[in-house]
Amino acid sequence: MAAARSTPRAPAPPHPRFAIFAWAALAYNLAVVLWGAYVRATGSGAGCGNHWPLCDGPVAPHTPAGATLIEFTHRVTSGLDLILVAGLVAWAVRAFPKRHPARLGAALSAVFLVTEALLGASLVLLNHVARNASSSRAWSLSAHLINTLTLLACLALTAWWAGGRAAVRLRGRAAWMAAATLAVFAILGVSGAIAALGDTLFPVTSLAAGFARDLDPAANLFVRLRVWHPLLAAAAGAWVFYYALSPLSSGIERRLSHAVLALTGAQLAAGAINLLLLAPVSMQLVHLLLADLLWIALVLLSAERLRV
Repeated sequence: MAAARSTPRAPAPPHPRFAIFAWAALAYNLAVVLWGAYVRATGSGAGCGNHWPLCDGPVAPHTPAGATLIEFTHRVTSGLDLILVAGLVAWAVRAFPKRHPARLGAALSAVFLVTEALLGASLVLLNHVARNASSSRAWSLSAHLINTLTLLACLALTAWWAGGRAAVRLRGRAAWMAAATLAVFAILGVSGAIAALGDTLFPVTSLAAGFARDLDPAANLFVRLRVWHPLLAAAAGAWVFYYALSPLSSGIERRLSHAVLALTGAQLAAGAINLLLLAPVSMQLVHLLLADLLWIALVLLSAERLRV
């Protein structure tokens, strides 16, 4: 009986078409996230004024300027995302039996997409956009970032479980190692978001000028916090390498580990280039994309290590 209880449960049968749709939904959400970062990096968050969901009064602007068009496009793509994820939930209910993990993943994706929209709306209504450099914006930004990471994790797990991978069970050392790794990455992500906002609000013309401003006790909070991001990135990178190189029990786990290692190296390199080039918008977007891909790879590696 003890041997039978310790035997891993067989994975649920895969649903290839649903899995493809779920991966596509994840890819679309990555694009929406990147466009949202472009809105922030270009200072276009106030392009529709402090109106939401309307844009400067009407549903759609009549003669949009550049910032208005950028912000309005983000709102349109976000609205389409709600339809996409609603379809994901409806299909999951039809395709999978009750208590199937893909059903749970789809439902949680919908929940966190709604909270994502509400947090985005709060940024606009509280005027935590454009040139706002208040400390309260840091809290709004952090909450938005954590919600975004959770949404991407739910979408990735939905696709993963739909492909036939087993559900997870939190137990023992594997559980706290996974939790610690994801928490470390989330903290690093928050520091990166604050650093990116500091780069947007307080650009510099040289590295020397940037370091001098970072160490100035009279500088804005976003500038003073910016110096901590590279230090946290080095420490988090070392931890992620350690986690990815922990004993591997399957071929899939090994491939995910290799992906985590490659993305971690690429992310650290992109961060260094971003710093040396004084954070141009294009490099900020590359840095963010690599961060999101690394987060997804870490989530899937953790899920594989915690499979039932």
